Amino acid sequence: MTAVTEIDLSDHTEFDGHEKIFRMEDKATGLLSFVAVHNSNLGPALGGCRYYAYTNEADAHSDVLRLSRGMTYKSALAGLPLGGGKSVIIANPDKPKTSEMMQAFGEGLEKIGGLYVTAEDVGTTEEDMVSISNSTSYVSGLPPSDKSPLSGNPSPLTAQGVFCAVRDVTNAFGERDKLAGVKCGILGLGAVGYSLARYLDELGAKLVLADINDDALQRAKREFSSVEIVSPDNLHRQDVKVFAPCALGGGLNDKTIPEIKAKVICGAANNQLAERRHGKILHDKGIIYTPDYVVNAGGIIAVAYAYYAQIGENPFGHEMNRENMVAKIEKIGDTTREICLRSREEDLPTNEIADKMAEAVFLN
Repeated sequence: MTAVTEIDLSDHTEFDGHEKIFRMEDKATGLLSFVAVHNSNLGPALGGCRYYAYTNEADAHSDVLRLSRGMTYKSALAGLPLGGGKSVIIANPDKPKTSEMMQAFGEGLEKIGGLYVTAEDVGTTEEDMVSISNSTSYVSGLPPSDKSPLSGNPSPLTAQGVFCAVRDVTNAFGERDKLAGVKCGILGLGAVGYSLARYLDELGAKLVLADINDDALQRAKREFSSVEIVSPDNLHRQDVKVFAPCALGGGLNDKTIPEIKAKVICGAANNQLAERRHGKILHDKGIIYTPDYVVNAGGIIAVAYAYYAQIGENPFGHEMNRENMVAKIEKIGDTTREICLRSREEDLPTNEIADKMAEAVFLN
């Protein structure tokens, strides 16, 4: 039986006006989870479930609060009828993840009652979403079905959105499809990072890649035309035009920023800035930082279409088909380019410009 308790984190530095925060625990399966609902002005709070070995509950609190806030801003700028939320499960080596644990997580979501809808994230899979769906309907990212043909793994669509952003801000906000011969560094060759590498390779970019998984690196060397491999802790130091962080967040910080040579930072990782002030440091250094929640919105766009098809509702004002979904993902490039141009014109960091644009949507 999953116990669900609403908790108060209003004194937390990352609180930022969250509407609801829940602690969910099931001792039988080892489930210990936190669910954060940041804002629901535009619709139900939808965001992924992250399974990660946090050192303690305080670290999990910080992560879920930052991630859920990011989902509010992400959905708003993507033009989605969704609010922002996120969940994390603390991985315990003594109680490995099982289908029973994920079902217990679903039981907790059912008790929350539709305030939050979950989906895949770091450490969770489509199979986990199926397990969750045995206990609740408040889940997206399920395998494609007759009822929801747009369902499935959103990672390739996340990568497509990041690629659109890279394409539209490179070469001095330059011209589309001018990436041939441009050096692009990708940190993290998971599902999103690898798909991004494929997109860039198809346009003739020279790839500099780093990952802890040597199999992924060797596969990339076989598959792509121009690949240089470096260690993960050295990728940000490489002489590349584009640096794409596609692993975990916090990598843009006081230590790494002085060492970055890239002109553009555009990647899929969430919460890339260790602190919001690092956006200004990058701006003052003349580095174009594309806010992560803007460029990695392809996944949430895909999940949103799949979820509304799944529950039989259409709040989009157009037919919910793949063509319209992909068209919305393609707009990520235009939005990113607008943010970067406004940043240059107003002499403000890109993350501040993006925040203002998003707040104009979800706070009105």
